[in-house]
Amino acid sequence: MPIVAHNSLPTFERLNQEGVTVMSPERASQQDIRELHFGLLNMMPDAALEATERQFFRLVGESNPIAQFHVHPFSLPELPRGKQAREHIARYYEDFESIRREGLDGLIITGANVSQPDLEKEPFWEPLMNVYSWARENVTSVLCSCLASHAVLQYEHDIHRRPLPDKCWGVYPHTVVERTHPLVHDVNTLFDVPHSRYNEVTREQIESVGLHVLVESDAGVHLAVSRDGFRTVYFQGHPEFDVISLLKEYKREVMRFARGERSDYPPFPENYFSAQSRAIFNEYRERLEQALAEGGAQPVFPEQMLIPLLHNTWHDTGDAVVGNWIGLVYQLTSRERAVPFMDGVNPGDPVGWLAKKNAR
Repeated sequence: MPIVAHNSLPTFERLNQEGVTVMSPERASQQDIRELHFGLLNMMPDAALEATERQFFRLVGESNPIAQFHVHPFSLPELPRGKQAREHIARYYEDFESIRREGLDGLIITGANVSQPDLEKEPFWEPLMNVYSWARENVTSVLCSCLASHAVLQYEHDIHRRPLPDKCWGVYPHTVVERTHPLVHDVNTLFDVPHSRYNEVTREQIESVGLHVLVESDAGVHLAVSRDGFRTVYFQGHPEFDVISLLKEYKREVMRFARGERSDYPPFPENYFSAQSRAIFNEYRERLEQALAEGGAQPVFPEQMLIPLLHNTWHDTGDAVVGNWIGLVYQLTSRERAVPFMDGVNPGDPVGWLAKKNAR
């Protein structure tokens, strides 16, 4: 939560220049403490639907011990679903029309599975862009995850993602490159983020249209923001992942190999499994390939044996960045849910970061 500069103490201005959120008494007096309402547009396939709910609910819920959050999950009817997922959505999710009518303070849009290179031909394209177009004008800030970031960048800025020669898959060390932005205030300047994607949007593409890269690594850009510094936040990595998320993905690819659905044995996610874990998996691979060659019973995937050997090196920083995002929404949003900003906020520079950056 922000500190209020209630007098002319020089430390307030020094902290402000360092990127710490320091609020004037005038702005603080306009804040009406209330619950915040966030939408979660969950576009993930059936197998990951509920896990994705838990991951993003956890990030929101752990971001602040004082504020109260209402998270409103919804999906798109155009996405193909099985019977169980349709029933889950019908029972627990809201519809977009009711969400639009009531309003939101913030919106999170998840990734999705795609079936073709051209995102505009996906069945979710038009309804997703209808949601985003509404949110861009009526919600304080929109946070996009992975595929959603690629889709919004294409829609908003005609940036087309580029296929990678190999899948970017693993846990990578990242560096904060814009340390004064309030989204990355008080987080580690070097931290891990999981990635899992076959395509990327590069720093050059992002900066060519006036957007701002905040965090990147050898795996590419992780965190960027819109020209105004806050209205749209782009994640290319997955800070919401559980410690077992990449293990589940690796298992799925190994099982595809075992069923003959892929010809090559999947490589390990980078920087994720320990030497001990890789040794266990290499032994499993030998037994699996022997069973496939001889037509014998396949060995059991050693998932339960490996879970205690996994380490989560990204969750705390993911919490901190999302916590900063929620804190900024809290500071800027109107007391009316259907109105994006309180009086006096400049929509072209809502967090005031651009003015500070240009003054340096």
